[in-house]
Amino acid sequence: MAIPHLTAADGTTLPAIGLGTYRLNGSAGVDAIGQAIRAGYRLLDSAVNYENEGAVGRAARAAGDVRDALVVTSKLPGRHHRYDEALTTIEESVFRTGLDRVDLYLIHWPNPTVDLYVQAWQALIEARERGLVTHIGLSNFLPEHIDRLVAETGVAPVVNQIEVHPYFPQQEAIDYHREHGILVQGWSPLGHGNDLQQHPVIVEIATAHGVSPAQTILAWHVTRQVIPLPKAASPQRQLENLDVFGIKLTDAEVEAITALGRPDGRLADQDPAVYEEF
Repeated sequence: MAIPHLTAADGTTLPAIGLGTYRLNGSAGVDAIGQAIRAGYRLLDSAVNYENEGAVGRAARAAGDVRDALVVTSKLPGRHHRYDEALTTIEESVFRTGLDRVDLYLIHWPNPTVDLYVQAWQALIEARERGLVTHIGLSNFLPEHIDRLVAETGVAPVVNQIEVHPYFPQQEAIDYHREHGILVQGWSPLGHGNDLQQHPVIVEIATAHGVSPAQTILAWHVTRQVIPLPKAASPQRQLENLDVFGIKLTDAEVEAITALGRPDGRLADQDPAVYEEF
């Protein structure tokens, strides 16, 4: 199944959908991720804090000829933002995957009160120059954090991974990233533990297109040029989540889904201005 790609300002291209791998660990995780690669996924999202870089790397190494088409992602945890610690952590990520490089490396959270994210970004820049990683980006960064990084280092991220789903559509953030040529990845794109897939607006649009509510939500992301990262372990769900690029939502349908946004729409109240994760 051919997946379209989106292009950042520096020419970096990323698949328009990826696989979330949180809690896909151990041998079962290797099997699930391997299935996803065979189904057509080429963007695999991991993190040091997911404790599954080994499983992701093993599945990627077993992918054979498609390895070079894979974008294996990991993320730097907040406890290792200091420059030297960050570089060592990135090296350990490469070792754990068993690959010769990590294709995309992100800072997981800015942790602004600690205020070491500029050091962390400088370490990612150095890791890219050393060939430890191919592309570098961010996760959960606000525009003011990004502006500071660019002002102090002259290097912009290729991507920022943020919480995006119909209850938290992030239109202003998406507009900012588009203006600056930064790709947006959406975590928890289908919501998590809420009633999003049963919402009457979603169900009505899904029924009109003859697709599932999950496919409808993923098509909404794709239409907005957000790269969704749905997690799925079963082959059926993996294939269903990939099969969204032929769904053509109308502008009115996109607007109706976006209108579901709520002031308190975050899943766990994780506002990057104050929330910190180590």
